[in-house]
Amino acid sequence: MRPDGPTMAAPEESLRRRKTGYSDPEPESPPAPGRDPAGSPAHLHAGTFWLTRIVLLKALAFVYFVAFLVAFHQNKQLIGDRGLLPCRVFLKNFQQYFQDKTSWEVFSYMPTILWLMDWSDMNSTLDLLALLGLGISSFVLITGCANVLLMAALWGLYMSLVNVGWESQLLETGFLGIFLCPLWTLSRLPQHTPTSRIVLWGFRWLIFRIMLGAGLIKIRGDRCWRDLTCMDFHYETQPVPNPVAYYLHHSPWWFHRFETLSNHFIELLVPFFLFLGRRACIIHGVLQILFQAILIVSGNLSFLNWLTMVPSLACFDDAALGFLFPSGPGSLKDRVLQMQSEIQGARPKPRFGSVVRRAANVSLGVLLAWLSVPVVLNLLSSRQVMNTHFNSLHIVNTYGAFGSITKERTEVILQGTASPNASAPDAVWEDYEFKCKPGNPSRRPCLISPYHYRLDWLMWFAAFQTYEHNDWILHLAGKLLASDAEALSLLAYNPFAGRPPPRWVRGEHYRYKFSRPGGRHAAEGKWWVRKRIGAYFPPLSLEELRPYFRDRGWPLPKPL
Repeated sequence: MRPDGPTMAAPEESLRRRKTGYSDPEPESPPAPGRDPAGSPAHLHAGTFWLTRIVLLKALAFVYFVAFLVAFHQNKQLIGDRGLLPCRVFLKNFQQYFQDKTSWEVFSYMPTILWLMDWSDMNSTLDLLALLGLGISSFVLITGCANVLLMAALWGLYMSLVNVGWESQLLETGFLGIFLCPLWTLSRLPQHTPTSRIVLWGFRWLIFRIMLGAGLIKIRGDRCWRDLTCMDFHYETQPVPNPVAYYLHHSPWWFHRFETLSNHFIELLVPFFLFLGRRACIIHGVLQILFQAILIVSGNLSFLNWLTMVPSLACFDDAALGFLFPSGPGSLKDRVLQMQSEIQGARPKPRFGSVVRRAANVSLGVLLAWLSVPVVLNLLSSRQVMNTHFNSLHIVNTYGAFGSITKERTEVILQGTASPNASAPDAVWEDYEFKCKPGNPSRRPCLISPYHYRLDWLMWFAAFQTYEHNDWILHLAGKLLASDAEALSLLAYNPFAGRPPPRWVRGEHYRYKFSRPGGRHAAEGKWWVRKRIGAYFPPLSLEELRPYFRDRGWPLPKPL
C-alpha cells in the first residue's frame, strides 16, 4: 500500500524547518484593552457620548459655581433683609396681589423654595441656599460625577434665588442637565446608562434657538445691523467694557464691517449646520465656541458667553473629545473603548431601569416639543420678543441680545457732599466709584468675566432711563447717606471712608467716550473723556427719603 503524500512529507518538512531555524508561530493573544490588533493605541469610535456627558456636566457645574458665587457675595446686599430690593417685601407684595389664589397657584407663578423658608432672617436663608449650590457645583466640577438628584437640587436652588435676565438660559440649560445623569449612581461612566440622544438634541435645540434668536432680533431691530455699522459703537457702549474693548473700538472701519458680517454668519447661517450630519455639527460646535471666546475677550458679559458654550458641547461625540482625556490602562478613554466594544457585540437584554429612563427621555422630548411651539412662533414673528419665558419654570425660552445698539454711552455718577447747603457754590461734591463700571476717566476698564457685578450692570440700564423707572437707585442713595456697610461693599471707593456720612447725595448724568490713543487725554492717562449732561436726580438728604422708604416698605437706613 502506498502511503499518502502528507505523511511522507512530514519528516522532510521537519528537517527543513530545523535547517532554516523556522518554527510555528505562537498562538495570537487578544489585543490589550485600548489597543488595536497591531498594538497601537485604539481610537474612540464616533457616535457615542460617554465623554461628552462628563464635559457637559463639568462645564455646566462651572457656570453654576460662578453664579452661586455671585449670589453668595451680592444677594444679601441686593435682595436681603436690608437690600436694595428686599425679596421679603417682594414676596409679601406678590402674595398680596394673588391673595384670592391658592398656595399652589401662587407657587406656580413664582416657583421658589423661599416660600417655605424663614423670612425673619432672609440673609441667612440666602447664604444657606448659595452655599449649598456652591458645594454641589464644586463636587460636580471636580469629579465630573452627578446624578439626577444633585442636578435637580442645583436647578431648584438657582430657581429659588433668581428669576430674571439670562438666568432663564441657565435654568433651561440646568434643566436639561438633570436628564444627562443616572438616577442614583455617581459613576462618571454609569453602566447601562448611555447618554440620551434626546437630551443631546435638547441641548442642540437650545443653542440653535439662542443663536438664531440673537441673529433675527438684530436683523429685525436696529438699522445699524443691516448697514453693518453697529460694531462702530458696540465696544464703547456695551454694559461693562474691558481693556481689549478700548483697542477694538479704535479698529479700522473695514474691520468693524467684517465683524458685523461675521456675526450675521455665525448667528443666522451656522445654526443650521446642526442638521447636516456629524461633521457639520462638529464645525458648528467649534465655530460657536470660538465666537463666544471672542466675546469673552472683548467684553465683560458675566457668565453669559461661558454658559452659551455649554449646549454647543453637545455637538461633539467621544471621538471628537477624546483628545481632552489621558490614555492608558484603566483610563476613562480605555473604559469607553471597552464599552464601545461591548455595544458592537451582542445587544444586552433591556433592563427595567433602562426602560423607565427611556420613557422619561421620550417624555422630555415630547415636553420640549410642546413648549417650543410658542417659541418657534415668536422666532417667526416680525414682532419677535427676546429674553422671554412662556412658562414659570423657564424650561423653553426665547433669547436674543443687542437687538438695538446705543450710539453713545451715558453714566450715572453718584456724588456726596458734607456741606450743610447742597446749593452752596463752595459745596465740594465727591464721586463714589463702582467696582467695574466707568467712573473716574483715568481708571483702567476692568476684566472680570465670568464674574458679574450686578449693581454695575443695573447702573448701565439706569443711565438710559430715569430714576422714576429705577426707584432702587434712590434706595441706594439713602444707604450712602447712612454709610450703610452692606451697600458700600458693592462699591469700589467710598470718598467718606473714615469720616461722617455725607449730608447730601445726588446723581449726575454724564456722556462718556473712549479717549483717542495717542491723543491729549490718553497722554494724560485717561481711558475715558466725559462731559456732563445734567442732573439725574437732585440732591437728597436722609430725612427727605424717609417717607419714600416707608411707602415702599423698605427698612430705614441707620446712620452711623
